[in-house]
Amino acid sequence: MRPVAVLCFLMFLYSCQKKVDPCMVVDLRCEYLVNPIGIDVDKPRLSWRIQDLRMGALQQAVQIVIDTDSSVVASGRGSILKSRKMDSDQNFFVPEGIIFEPFTRYYWSVRVWDLEEKVTDFAPVAYFETGMISQTNWNGDWISDSHNISEKRAPYFRKEFNASQPVVSARVYISAAGLYELSINGEKIGDHMLDPMYTRFDRRNLYVSYDVTQAISHGKNTLGVILGNGWYNHQPTAAWSFDQATWRDRPKFCMDLRIVYQGGEEEIISTDTSWKTFSGSIVSNNIYTGEQIDARLEQTGWDKPGFNDSQWNASIVVSAPSQNIVSQQMPPIRIAEEIPAQSVRKIDEKTYLFDFGRNMAGVTRLTVSGTSGTTFRIQHGERLDARGFLDMSNINGLYNPTGDADPFQTDIYILSGSGMESFSPRFNYKGFRYALVTADRPVTLNERNLTACYMHSDVQKIGTIESSNPTLNKIAQATDNSYLSNLFGYPTDCPQREKNGWTGDAHIAIETGLYNFDGITIYEKWMADHRDEQQPNGVLPAIIPTSGWGYHWANGTDWTSTIAIIPWNIYLFYGDSRLLEQTYDNIKRYVNYIDRHYPSGLTDWGLGDWIPVKSNANKELTSSVYYYADVTILAKAAALFNKTEDEKKYLALAEKIRDAINAKFYNASEGIYASGLQTELSVPLYWGVVEEENKEKVAEQLAKRVEADMFHLDTGLLGSKTLLNALSENGYSNIAYRVASQETYPSWGWWIVNGATSLYENWLVDSYKDLSMNHIMFGEIGAWYYKGIGGIFPDEKNPGFKNILLKPHFVEGLEWFKSTHKAPGGEIVSSWKREGNKILYDITIPANTTALLTLEDDFKNVVGNGSDKIAIPQTSMPRDQKGNKNITLKSGSYQFSLE
Repeated sequence: MRPVAVLCFLMFLYSCQKKVDPCMVVDLRCEYLVNPIGIDVDKPRLSWRIQDLRMGALQQAVQIVIDTDSSVVASGRGSILKSRKMDSDQNFFVPEGIIFEPFTRYYWSVRVWDLEEKVTDFAPVAYFETGMISQTNWNGDWISDSHNISEKRAPYFRKEFNASQPVVSARVYISAAGLYELSINGEKIGDHMLDPMYTRFDRRNLYVSYDVTQAISHGKNTLGVILGNGWYNHQPTAAWSFDQATWRDRPKFCMDLRIVYQGGEEEIISTDTSWKTFSGSIVSNNIYTGEQIDARLEQTGWDKPGFNDSQWNASIVVSAPSQNIVSQQMPPIRIAEEIPAQSVRKIDEKTYLFDFGRNMAGVTRLTVSGTSGTTFRIQHGERLDARGFLDMSNINGLYNPTGDADPFQTDIYILSGSGMESFSPRFNYKGFRYALVTADRPVTLNERNLTACYMHSDVQKIGTIESSNPTLNKIAQATDNSYLSNLFGYPTDCPQREKNGWTGDAHIAIETGLYNFDGITIYEKWMADHRDEQQPNGVLPAIIPTSGWGYHWANGTDWTSTIAIIPWNIYLFYGDSRLLEQTYDNIKRYVNYIDRHYPSGLTDWGLGDWIPVKSNANKELTSSVYYYADVTILAKAAALFNKTEDEKKYLALAEKIRDAINAKFYNASEGIYASGLQTELSVPLYWGVVEEENKEKVAEQLAKRVEADMFHLDTGLLGSKTLLNALSENGYSNIAYRVASQETYPSWGWWIVNGATSLYENWLVDSYKDLSMNHIMFGEIGAWYYKGIGGIFPDEKNPGFKNILLKPHFVEGLEWFKSTHKAPGGEIVSSWKREGNKILYDITIPANTTALLTLEDDFKNVVGNGSDKIAIPQTSMPRDQKGNKNITLKSGSYQFSLE
């Protein structure tokens, strides 16, 4: 063998023996986003995970480096920050004392010291790029055209400029009141839809940042912007009076394009009166109803260099909608999936019914050819009538049109006649499974002519549920579908009839959202909307954002408890107290308002147990319990932020409310609250109102009540949150599962066996009212699967799943069950299956976290093995006061054999 070959062989053997580092730092994020641009907070949050499969893996210390030069950071240095070795097991860092400059890219990395005190390599370099930072850094004017709010046609804007040298970097910062679509040289920039996100426009506006370096050519370029009405200029007339909003106006926008050339020179192209404006093919657009296009009016090449814009008008400078323009830092709305038609039925020579096989939020894309002037109407709906025709009667009842020019959930497209044409709305979305396409003359259509585009805020999926029960699996899928179909930069109730940010629906579904999706940035934005909408006296409206509707009806403790419940859950799931701290004073003002108006501690302010099956729970009881929950959260937040006097005050107030509820509603001899309905028993149990010595009795009465109701639901919205949890957390998990797995009316499974692919607004599948077929309000079951069967809970004392509370229930009727949740520290797995007379229970605890496993069942033999194959003897399982076995676990993978 030649010497070179020998050397190569030896190097190969060495490489085979070289061990992969057991501990690595991964998933670096800034403000919970990967390499974001446009950051304008003064203290950005940096986070990471450690990847380490060893038993007991942990981070003992950490070092952070930040610099504006990536090569410096890659070498482990940093002129902006090179921290000392910090003894910390936290995978979260907020730089202090650093003034970040606007329009600057900062590179950063981190390394950690592992369980053996060995230091890792620095993680691959990440970055974040700052945006405006300050309102004073904007150069552009707010511009619009000269039309008023009644104008139907969408305004188009263009600006030509010359890039005098090759471009090194280019960034666009754009804000709009309404919606926009941005193009450069004829190409749409980005894949976002419906930007910017909806806010209370006269108090806060969002801007979006784009890296457009590759889009700009050396030489002539053209910027193009189309504006849509969105919620800013709501032209349809519907129940919530958005057409009468005080801030309503013609859409407008402001934009800066910042270019750095090869020679180092910088140039800013901004909005001003040099921008030209005209109309195009969009003759009408409304977020609530639909979009209408006359392709014959399209001005080809309008957003490309060399277009003759001599007939276009100068833009006009207008006032800014607010003085608070902040960066939009969250996953954008995107087309997440394109869904082909499952079937097409020809109704007549002009009309075709498309079925996409599942309910969703989004738009359709029509691809056809024909003669100029051929008109297509595309109606969208969720169900068919008895004859098999599209039926919108379940969703159009709150639309009050002033004519027939703007039909509900309908797009209209007029062909240009220029060959194959494709149309999909830019500034609208709908809720639908079916689409009825009608032409004004005979046409031939098939499945390829219409495609459904499923849209939602593009949040990362971080939780999964699987089981041996096919109906359970379909309910979990339907819950995910309804959650996403109602996430458009804020949580909504339904994607068709309303599109409103109903507070009650959102706090009921908050855990479902957080177990399944990485949604912290969406909720942070929505809580900012809450702060914008809160009145000085503390009152919040029922829908947020709002035109002014909802301050005098539909709000109250059971609905607008979002102000406390959502920040608290974000804290529990992420271990990040920033949102809770930002909202602390708002919670306090809200609680103080209730205290002033209801000094007894009891309140009936609220909607109550909305859309019950048959029984109406006592509203004063449920509203008072939510009042108690809010005050309890406020007291805990006060303790967290070292507000000692507030903590004392609100602990005392919580005790007063609890005592008042128990004094009025608890019947000690019978062990029931009020009249003993499912909601009336489960709500006090779940929210901690029941005294410890009475819990067993109340839980027993709840179980008996459910049995008397034939193991079916008899709740509305509030009870749907608490019923399953109150049962499973108090010794009746088998009954809870029996309710959850029903397939007859009323139940979640009843919807599924009747063909549902999303959750409904009403337990009745043929209700004559209140029957949106894509509602998240009854979506708590999606969270209960993780809690009531998988047993995965955050630990209030160690939030962010730093310590995981595992309380699995091996319920009768299931052969196997698996739940996973990607927490800030990594993926948690809680999975079990029956094997003969044993239950095999598999657990994964991610690196740098711990867990407390509680086994409620009285197993006679418990054998556990960890990933290091060390047996866990049964003698190491202390019992708590309830007799449950408790086992403390380090990070790693385990299997328990239970019999």
